[in-house]
Amino acid sequence: MPILRATKAPNLINAPQAYVAYHFDQFSRELRVYFNALDNALQALFGPRGGDYLTFSYGSFYDTTDQTAVSTTVAYAITLNTTDISQGVSIASSSQLTFAEAGVYNIQFSIQLSNDSNAPQDIDIWFRKNGVDIANSNSRFGLAQRKGAGDPYHIVGALNFLATVQAADYIQLMWRTSSVDARIKYYVAGTSPTRPAVPSVILTATRVSDVVSDIYA
Repeated sequence: MPILRATKAPNLINAPQAYVAYHFDQFSRELRVYFNALDNALQALFGPRGGDYLTFSYGSFYDTTDQTAVSTTVAYAITLNTTDISQGVSIASSSQLTFAEAGVYNIQFSIQLSNDSNAPQDIDIWFRKNGVDIANSNSRFGLAQRKGAGDPYHIVGALNFLATVQAADYIQLMWRTSSVDARIKYYVAGTSPTRPAVPSVILTATRVSDVVSDIYA
């Protein structure tokens, strides 16, 4: 795989007033070296593996706790306690998805929802930006009644959302429930067969574009 190196314009010599072949050759040689380096860099960047040289901000996070509500009339911030991988995106104050670089980000979540009541329930999940609800960002997930005592109904709520942010902005996932028996649930690793734990929340953010306009400002 070719190596992509940053190019720098050469410090060209000042030519004398009279034509001197040596100075002309040196001038041409410096330009030729520079443009060859520039050609090589552009060929690598626009080649079939050019994306290998590009770096975008990203983050992958999850939570390993049950998240419950004590009131059906209160909005709660969804928390994340573990960073998987990240560059330029981080979690602050347990729930604030914070961005070091401005841009348009694709934010995706997968949330394990559980209902332990004897009646169907709803859970709403929506986005906030810098503490303000983002209009038309809510989703409502319907949960059937529990299957039996100690055997709650469970379903995954998942979607993706594009958000435009400036550097140091933060995004939060918010939720409310129609019953305190409906919650966000974590499941430990299983056996027979061995299988991974089920995070209560998985959240990823990937920068997909520069900022064209802040549509939520």
